[in-house]
Amino acid sequence: MTDGHHFNNILLGGRAGTNLGQFKVHSGGLAWKRQGGGKTIEIDKADLTSVTWMKVPRAYQLGVRVKDGLSYTFIGFREQDVSSLINFMQKNMGISPDEKQLSVGGHNWGMIDIDGSMLTFMVGSKQAFEFSLADVSQTQLQGKTDVLLEFHVDDTTGANEKDSLMDMSFHVPTSNTQFPGNENRTSAQILLEAILERADTSSGSSGEAVVTFEGIAILTPRGRYAVDLHLSFLRLQGQANDFKIQYSSIVRLFLLPKSNNPHTIVVVTLDPPIRKGQTLYPHIVIQFETETVVQKNMKLSRELLDEKYKDRLEESYQGLVHEVFVKVLRGLSGAKVTRPGSFRSYKNGYAVKSSLKAEDGLLYPLEKGFFFLPKPPTLILHEEIEFVEFQRHGAGGASMSSQYFDLLVKLTNDQEHLFRNIQRSEYHNLFNFINGKGLKVMNLGDGQGTSGVTDVLRDTDDVAPDPHLERIKNQAVSSEASDEEDEDFVLHKDDGGSPTDDSGGEESDASESGGEKEKSSKKEARSSKPPVKRKPKGKDGEGSEKRKPKGKDGEGSEKRKPKKKKDPNAPKRPMMPFMYFSMAERAGVKDSNPDLAPTDVAKKLGEMWQKMSTEDKQPYILQSQADKKRYEKESAAYRAAAPVDVDAGSGNGSD
Repeated sequence: MTDGHHFNNILLGGRAGTNLGQFKVHSGGLAWKRQGGGKTIEIDKADLTSVTWMKVPRAYQLGVRVKDGLSYTFIGFREQDVSSLINFMQKNMGISPDEKQLSVGGHNWGMIDIDGSMLTFMVGSKQAFEFSLADVSQTQLQGKTDVLLEFHVDDTTGANEKDSLMDMSFHVPTSNTQFPGNENRTSAQILLEAILERADTSSGSSGEAVVTFEGIAILTPRGRYAVDLHLSFLRLQGQANDFKIQYSSIVRLFLLPKSNNPHTIVVVTLDPPIRKGQTLYPHIVIQFETETVVQKNMKLSRELLDEKYKDRLEESYQGLVHEVFVKVLRGLSGAKVTRPGSFRSYKNGYAVKSSLKAEDGLLYPLEKGFFFLPKPPTLILHEEIEFVEFQRHGAGGASMSSQYFDLLVKLTNDQEHLFRNIQRSEYHNLFNFINGKGLKVMNLGDGQGTSGVTDVLRDTDDVAPDPHLERIKNQAVSSEASDEEDEDFVLHKDDGGSPTDDSGGEESDASESGGEKEKSSKKEARSSKPPVKRKPKGKDGEGSEKRKPKGKDGEGSEKRKPKKKKDPNAPKRPMMPFMYFSMAERAGVKDSNPDLAPTDVAKKLGEMWQKMSTEDKQPYILQSQADKKRYEKESAAYRAAAPVDVDAGSGNGSD
């Protein structure tokens, strides 16, 4: 490398999580990029205050401190990497990293060194541990000799790590010489005051927020929250949930208006994501009322605004609520804001209506990617896309409609996203935008049912011809027409009555293609029979016929067995995975579609279940398996406790 060195498999350590990525050092500074995409950390050479390296178990660690008080640790360097790294920084950056030694003796008595915002616990001349005082939320005395520190609860930290540092206590005896006390103040109190000068307790969990937005509707994770913006983190406070997110976890902000809609969406993209139970949320989707105007005053001193937030924050803001929110959050976090680009829909909007995984939403074609909102929020960068493919609506098995088409996006990691139910009128604008971005568009003529695709994409409007559409039409004309049934559209005998299309009131092609011949043949068979004249019934006259009671004189008839009475003590049978899914999602479907009848709700749930992947179904499958084990266990106990019916056994022919 001429302008730097790359080091793979380097861990970014600290409370922000432990992530694997690529580290790069160049003449202008340092950079680290997470593997698989995500957050990129770039540090300019002018912002560096100190660089140190240390031998840690099985590797070497590089410590970096910057002017704004942040500290980064990069772990995973080999011994030969350290020498090349030091030589490059000395020659090209004018920086000589200092060596630190790690204390591994297990001693818990030592000295405290506070340098800027970093607190280091030293055992002799070796470092035992260190942390940033910006992570401290509260400090207090316990007795006369103990100082208790509580750390910010960062919900993004828990996404990647099972354990997080919550609190720490220092014991400072009255005979301490580093922090000598007097009659009025003990040594522990002097240490406490030194920590308070640099800790982020002014905006901690008990401190006052810089600005607060009340009653904000958040679509993911769903609920209404009060959004508090502090100096180093934001907090979402709801009735049932409370999230705290460090600004260092914010990757980007998206400001996306809804066309012909009184709402505007703001998305806060996180890396690492926040976690609620076992669900990870990499995107916080916030919905604002577009026309609402607010006035907010920043609770910051004039000195702090001039020193730290000059040209980034103002003393007060007045304007549309979504614009004020984005400006304040961008000023505090330093995150960049993405707005809609050059794409315009058929109705001059910023997005096209579509559905993803049975959820209706909006697909925003942006300058560097696609964003589907609101649920599930899905961000796809152009650099991650292998190809896109325009498909006729229902190519995956649902009913076709000439008014809609589908868009398949395949990623380089073989993952696929199918955006369905896009109106045909959006085709030209969407294709021109995708083609203009240089994305690969697959040829729809190779085994994809070109005649059906042509019918879907055919536009009867008097518009300029589209070369891509003309190529599809030509391929459809040149291909041989087939009158055979499409196997993809024939219902399996076990699938009768199960919902397969969520396009609304349109009929399924399965009933038109596979069942139409059968229905017509039955009609012809019925029409071919001559009409039969019924004979008049009389009491004893000719033509009167008495019905024979079943099970008495009828030949081959069988006596109806009495219905067996169910034992109320018998164990309840296990439920299938779909039933657990229905119980979990039924309320949500009813809330989203309050006008649906119960039968339509069941149909919607069936559609959602059919489109789910095996991985998405796994939680419900595990619930069903656990219920099955419960049933087997209870059945065994029930059978063991049941009395033996001697009379029942004597009727089998054994005396």
